[in-house]
Amino acid sequence: MTVLEKLNGTGIYLICGGIVLFIAAVCVVFLVRAWKAGKALGMDPVKMKRAVTSSATFSLLPSVAILLGVLALSGSLGLPWPWLRLSVIGALHYETQVADAAAEQVGVSLSPDAMTTQAFATIALLMSVCIMWGMVLTTLFNRRYLRRLQGRNPAGASAGRGFGDQAMAAMFIGMVSAYLGSYLGGFVSGSGLFTFSGSWTPLVTAAVAALAMAVFTWLAEKKHLAWVDNFSIAGSMLLGMAAAVAIGH
Repeated sequence: MTVLEKLNGTGIYLICGGIVLFIAAVCVVFLVRAWKAGKALGMDPVKMKRAVTSSATFSLLPSVAILLGVLALSGSLGLPWPWLRLSVIGALHYETQVADAAAEQVGVSLSPDAMTTQAFATIALLMSVCIMWGMVLTTLFNRRYLRRLQGRNPAGASAGRGFGDQAMAAMFIGMVSAYLGSYLGGFVSGSGLFTFSGSWTPLVTAAVAALAMAVFTWLAEKKHLAWVDNFSIAGSMLLGMAAAVAIGH
């Protein structure tokens, strides 16, 4: 039995599936409690049903991006583990990035043939330990942080919100720059310094995805098609992946 077959075994499915079902049950409990709270506040049931329907509808296509992440990681880590990670607390960009970095550190690649049980254990442990600090720090410091962002201190109200927006933008730009830097480095270096013999597929893929995101943003902001924003991530990923496949063939 190969490592990938073990990672897709019945025992792993039962463990991961049990956790996912528990989280789903918690979501149902909160949904029921929120509905009862809305009725207690005198909210219109028709409007509440409309909100539930619209939320469910606009959650379908954006979740395609999550499904793509599960499928991308399932080829090397099996299906149950990525399914668990991206169903509970994981983020698409985080899971793929950390899995790739962890695999590189243990000397393997994210491919079925290269994966070992020791490498999977290290990758899974790193993916879990790194992301749990969001919950820990939120539990300990979130109330104090929210006071700053909500401007409990009138003098620092706008500064707090400005810092949060700037911090998120800086982290996103830094992450994108790191990826683009690695793509450019691989393309420029290739087999030798400034030989330009490396793969340019990642650069084209990133450019197509960025262009698609720009179009979605333009439609949402300039043409006032707010619903397009819900599909921007999934649509950009699909178009970028299609570009990569087209180049590969």
